[in-house]
Amino acid sequence: MSGDVGQPLTVALGELHVHRLGVGTMSLTGPGVWGEPRDRREAQRVLQRAVELGVDFFDTADSYGPQVAESLLGETLHPNDGIVVATKAGLMRSGPGRWSRNGRPEHLRSSCHASLARLRIEQIDLFQLHAVDPHVPIEESLGALADLRREGVVRHVGVCNVDVEQLLRALAVESVVSVQNRFSLADRSSRGVLDLCAARGLVFVAWAPLAKGTLTFGDALNAVGARHGATAAQISLAWLLAQSPAALPIPGTSSVSHLEENAGALNVSLTSDDLATLDRTAFSMPTRGKAGAARRALRRLVSR
Repeated sequence: MSGDVGQPLTVALGELHVHRLGVGTMSLTGPGVWGEPRDRREAQRVLQRAVELGVDFFDTADSYGPQVAESLLGETLHPNDGIVVATKAGLMRSGPGRWSRNGRPEHLRSSCHASLARLRIEQIDLFQLHAVDPHVPIEESLGALADLRREGVVRHVGVCNVDVEQLLRALAVESVVSVQNRFSLADRSSRGVLDLCAARGLVFVAWAPLAKGTLTFGDALNAVGARHGATAAQISLAWLLAQSPAALPIPGTSSVSHLEENAGALNVSLTSDDLATLDRTAFSMPTRGKAGAARRALRRLVSR
């Protein structure tokens, strides 16, 4: 049996160091990523428990709700001492499961200032372009974020849902510190972006690292889990963490018990044999229900 594959415990967003398992907040909204969560108190408990577990990176967006996740985060965790808050702008909402892009500089500027108010902060640690607008050159969108950084209302800039060519264009405009793309056992299409991040010293923030809880777990994943006394979700996250020291998964959940389960992934040390087994296994990603439809719509939008 090959030895365990060791991984660093933190990543660096510029001068900010955070642990390598964050929390995404898209699940802390209503069905279709629209409106208030079904149980607001439980949503607040998820955020509070995350801090207790040592999570210090929280990712949100003005389009989650819209505005709901940011407001919940600001209300629950303010003051934000000891944590890094990342948010995004560039997607607009017209209803449950409906997303559209808006990368115009004036929109990004106004979105930033509105996010500051909802998050109850004076500076956003990481402000990200949520998606590239096909009608606005990425250089113009990133230029607006660079201006906000120079003005001091944004500390660092990141991009989301980009390919390698778009990332290189972004880096030519601004000192981007992170990329946030979809990545999981079921979807490894951003491998090239992950590798580029590692080579350039950027953090790769992996959204939907558990394929939104719909990953079809096969015999290989269950067998690896049995060897480690770990759940399928924990093995999936441990696999992702082992892909690169640049990787920072942000699993989201509306359940404290699932949050605690996810945190247990940090205690799983996969061997090189485990990784080889998982790497050669194909996983599928079925999605059902209204929440699944909303996420499919988002995936289609950002994949264009």
